[in-house]
Amino acid sequence: MAASMVRHFVGQGCRKSSRRIGRKDFSSKPSSDSVLSTPLTKPLPNFILPKFATKDSVSHETKITTLDNGLKVASLQKFGTSCTVGVLIESGSRFEVNYPSGINHFLEKLAFQKSVEFAGRDEVNQALESVGGIMDCQTTRDVSIYATTVDATGVDTALKILSEAVHRPIIEEQQLELIRQTIQFEIESLRMTLQPDVLLNEMVFAAAYRNNSLGLPKICPVENLGLITPQTLYTFMNGFYDPKRMVIAAVGIEHESLLEMVQRQFVEKKPIWIEDSSLVEPGKGRDESIAQYTGGLVKEQADLSELNLSAMPMPDLAHITLGLESCSPNDPDFVPFCVLNMLLGGGGSFSAGGPGKGMYSRLYLNVLNRHHWIENATAFNQVFEDTGLFYIYASSHPSKVRDLVQVIGEELVNTSGNMNMDELERAKVQLQSMLMMNLEQKPAEFEDIGRQVLSVGHRKPPQYYYDAIGAVTAEDMKRIADRMLLSKPAVAAYGEISKLPDLDTVQKVLLGEKNKKFKSFSSLFGKS
Repeated sequence: MAASMVRHFVGQGCRKSSRRIGRKDFSSKPSSDSVLSTPLTKPLPNFILPKFATKDSVSHETKITTLDNGLKVASLQKFGTSCTVGVLIESGSRFEVNYPSGINHFLEKLAFQKSVEFAGRDEVNQALESVGGIMDCQTTRDVSIYATTVDATGVDTALKILSEAVHRPIIEEQQLELIRQTIQFEIESLRMTLQPDVLLNEMVFAAAYRNNSLGLPKICPVENLGLITPQTLYTFMNGFYDPKRMVIAAVGIEHESLLEMVQRQFVEKKPIWIEDSSLVEPGKGRDESIAQYTGGLVKEQADLSELNLSAMPMPDLAHITLGLESCSPNDPDFVPFCVLNMLLGGGGSFSAGGPGKGMYSRLYLNVLNRHHWIENATAFNQVFEDTGLFYIYASSHPSKVRDLVQVIGEELVNTSGNMNMDELERAKVQLQSMLMMNLEQKPAEFEDIGRQVLSVGHRKPPQYYYDAIGAVTAEDMKRIADRMLLSKPAVAAYGEISKLPDLDTVQKVLLGEKNKKFKSFSSLFGKS
């Protein structure tokens, strides 16, 4: 019965839309070889077989060309009809040393607005929609990314939009006033959420790199909203939106045709601040200081009980982040640190998923499953060209803050202990799987190409990292854990944190267990 129903459905659908499924011409008269009499175990008659990408039909080589002005162009031809293309710039909040913090936050909001050739956002959207595209801009602590995904026939239009956004924006005071209001709202919203992970991320970087480079605020401080003017923005862009600090990356297009379009849009067209030097404030230098890890404590006492507006009562939580220095992606220990991140894993106290959600990671097994009062425990590893920060974000009831720090500190110390081979192999396979599945998406591969080329001038293929992950040993994990635990802790805390232990106590926990000077953590913290 089921087979006959499927055959009936296929037969009816094919008659109505034979072109859509690839059939040349189905006869309307029943015959021995018609679709109605074809068994499900055989292909339909006259069916045009689809073409699939094969190992030989698609090149996996990332091609890179450096133009005369220093601009790097990187591309990967990939099967499909769409293309992701964008610009990555070595620019971010870490470079705002000589400027009011918050410039890159403003630039992110200004992306794809009015420019020399576009009257406003609506015109940009119309041009992009004509080639079936979408666009986005993200500014991080070290890189600004302007990206689009379009039909492969619309790459020239996409590059024109990108060129206008990056090199030829028209910034007006009236426009900035609207952006100030938007950022003001965002800042207020950060303190009105029950999960202030974004705020804790800002705080832990401020603690880890105090008053330098990566410790500078990514989110514009309220006091700086009125200090940032069109001239401030143009001056910053003049210093950092330099072709020598940029990479144009694309996935899904032939390299030579990409070079021709980049030449027209990014070389022949000059930046607006070059055409009009009065836009730029003279005498502003470009600071490229190396990040200096300091460690430290940043905390903010806040009453979060008033944020619970739901009918169902939610717990009032205190939030902490405990971090240690890791390494840059160019360091030999980079891959083992990534494996360690996967091994610790973690998440919220509630997860609807199974093993695929990281339920076998250490922070689930040793922390969330054993301590019902811990609401969240998640490991992160953020890397930059000259440093890295490994940290655990956690939350619990305010009365348990001391215990929370103790549990998280203990878990970090345990990373230098004995390694179960099953958990290590599981973490390695999970990381390999995540790497390969993410790179199936063109936007993810675009960013991977752009970041690698921007950092070191070339791209290591995914297979390199796949093999490097597989080669990580238990000895590697112990070595990087010992290295990490020698750094001074960076601690951020937010909420009702009156019971938070001081920084010296946290450091004694992390060093004391390693050096066998302390028998138990409870003797350090005392009774809660």
